[in-house]
Amino acid sequence: MCQNCGYDSAKWLGKCPGCESWNTMVEESIPKGKNRLSASAGKNTPLPITSIGGAEGRRYSSGSCELDRVLGGGILPGSLVLVAGEPGIGKSSIMLQMCAYMAEREGKVLYISGEESTFQIKMRGERLGALHDNLYLMSETDMEAIETHAADLKPSLLVIDSIQSIFCPEISSAPGSVSQVRESTAHILSFTKRKGISTFIIGHVTKDGSLAGPRVLEHMVDTVLYFEGDPSGQYRVLRAIKNRFGSTNEIGLFEMETKGLKDVPDAAKVFLDERPLDV
Repeated sequence: MCQNCGYDSAKWLGKCPGCESWNTMVEESIPKGKNRLSASAGKNTPLPITSIGGAEGRRYSSGSCELDRVLGGGILPGSLVLVAGEPGIGKSSIMLQMCAYMAEREGKVLYISGEESTFQIKMRGERLGALHDNLYLMSETDMEAIETHAADLKPSLLVIDSIQSIFCPEISSAPGSVSQVRESTAHILSFTKRKGISTFIIGHVTKDGSLAGPRVLEHMVDTVLYFEGDPSGQYRVLRAIKNRFGSTNEIGLFEMETKGLKDVPDAAKVFLDERPLDV
């Protein structure tokens, strides 16, 4: 299976026919037995479309006007959002700020990190001023343990940082591989829709700026947000390349400060002020 695009083949190939990358085909075993996701099939019953209640009017504010606009008006319950960007761009910071805001107004929030310890996250929270008793932290990479703790806690918001660090025990390949990323996202998607929990997952990008992992990951989630900008610079741009609940024509502008990311509502003024003056 190609670790770049997810193309699968019955034999090893030096060059992937899908993305034409060299030496990206890695052997991955297929788990035997019944799929966990298919085990829950049949529990849902068909309902008339007129009897299904709408959730469009129950959006939650993220605490950031810029992020709310890019999401299409706020956070929708039961939605799965992927936030991608380069290392150090501010993905974890903006998610932690959002978690603290939601914890203060909507109840319990669960932030799961597979790359940092809870102490490291608390240190960032102290710097950002993102501390609240309803904000729960957990350092975990096992998908089964994450589902168990999230089901017990019943949070209003779930954040997983990052999807490349999560693994499913029934898959023998290493975390971050195509099979692990795809299966972990499938479990998160199923859990999110069944429990109606708003979920954000953070994803890394490769050197060429594309999302690390199979392209099917972007098709599985409801919204894909890209966080862009120069990590050494002052400003960050957030744009949606996919949004099932809003427009993809909106962008959000943020300014990186000592205490985290701050909204920049007047983007035109910022860029116009940087124009060189004609002498």
